[in-house]
Amino acid sequence: MELDVLKKDGTQSGEKVSLSAGIFEITPNDHAIYQAVRSFLANQRQGTHKTKMRGEVAGSGKKLWKQKHTGRARMGSIRSPLWKGGGAIFGPLPRDYTMTLPKQLKQLARKSALSAKAADKSIAVVEDFTFEAPKTKDLTTILRALGLEKKKVLLLTPSVDSNVYKSGRNIARFKVLEAHKASTYELMDTDVILFQKSAVQALEKTFNEA
Repeated sequence: MELDVLKKDGTQSGEKVSLSAGIFEITPNDHAIYQAVRSFLANQRQGTHKTKMRGEVAGSGKKLWKQKHTGRARMGSIRSPLWKGGGAIFGPLPRDYTMTLPKQLKQLARKSALSAKAADKSIAVVEDFTFEAPKTKDLTTILRALGLEKKKVLLLTPSVDSNVYKSGRNIARFKVLEAHKASTYELMDTDVILFQKSAVQALEKTFNEA
């Protein structure tokens, strides 16, 4: 598959970039994508939720009244879960939600996500660019020229570019990532994947090294 390389002003540069068929033209494996997305979201959870059991809440453990002959229900402690301010019954406790997936499955999921976006014509390539200093206005101008200002865009760069990153972090529905760091979730959770020209090769290199 070949895509035209666009200039920053949205016009054709006359160059084309070739996308590897083994990455951008496979039959997407929906289950692999599902597993990768599920794993990504689970790994974002801190798992620090906690409620206090009856042994952890404040209050005396003294029996409130004698067991029999009061006409009232028997009660052993003010910390009972049946009372206001008592401990929780089967409440959440801290736990680790981390999910690990086999490396081959993660690679298959990423290839499937890229192939699905390519099939939907949701991938574009722009010439390499950077800024002398962070400037949101300049990046917004580029997105407008490319006709992407109203879409959710993931911009993939070949390497760390702090000026481009800082220029884009205040733009709604826009994200900048290094190409090799883009997860399946991030590839799927966007309308358009916008590659800088050199980022295509950088991304394909990560699969070749796997």
